[in-house]
Amino acid sequence: MSIFTESFTESWNIWQQIALVAVWLGVVLVIAEGLNRLVFVEAEVSRKVVHIGTGNVILLAWWLNIPAWIGISAGVISGIIALISYKLPILPSINSVGRKSLGTFFYAVSIGVLIGCFWTINQPQYAVLGVLIMTWGDGLAAVIGQNFGRHRYQIGGIQKSWEGSLTMCLVSFIIACLILLTVQGNIWQTWVISGIVAVVATAMEAFSKLGIDNLTVPLSSAALAFFLNQYWQG
Repeated sequence: MSIFTESFTESWNIWQQIALVAVWLGVVLVIAEGLNRLVFVEAEVSRKVVHIGTGNVILLAWWLNIPAWIGISAGVISGIIALISYKLPILPSINSVGRKSLGTFFYAVSIGVLIGCFWTINQPQYAVLGVLIMTWGDGLAAVIGQNFGRHRYQIGGIQKSWEGSLTMCLVSFIIACLILLTVQGNIWQTWVISGIVAVVATAMEAFSKLGIDNLTVPLSSAALAFFLNQYWQG
């Protein structure tokens, strides 16, 4: 096989990967916008569809072994779109205009940063762990807390519910366990690290303001899991 043919095949594979990711994100946005514009659900519902749907793209990136530059570029582009959407009603399913939260922007930044950090050292599972804890943990915690939260507590002016926080902790533990079991198997480090990560992620989410948990939760979860594994298995 010639160098030209190899280069063409590699480029074609990369474009196929980009197309698959773009299609997934496009479908998520279309569903969310449809809910927002046609079904007239609450804006928070469509935002959670985007939050959970887009976060799962990290699994597609891991499965396809997408190059780091694609993930980083996607994070940058998504962050720019999120910032524009705060001022212009281009995608109501992402942000309400004037909404006092930079959560969507931080979300895009965290995905780009985690891919940049862990893809380049061939440890993508930690990026996946961090993003999915934010995707499912925070997403479901908000849904449970807002709809079923009856026992409230307050920290520094931030009001949360025990139901939401327990959901965050449980889902974070399950996500961490599933990722680590897949990569390193059923060893004691898997269970202990998952427990520690779940507690820290829940604390980070509880202390969040202005959507900063979309940055602190995934980054801290991924970094903590990585360094604890390095320490105990080093």
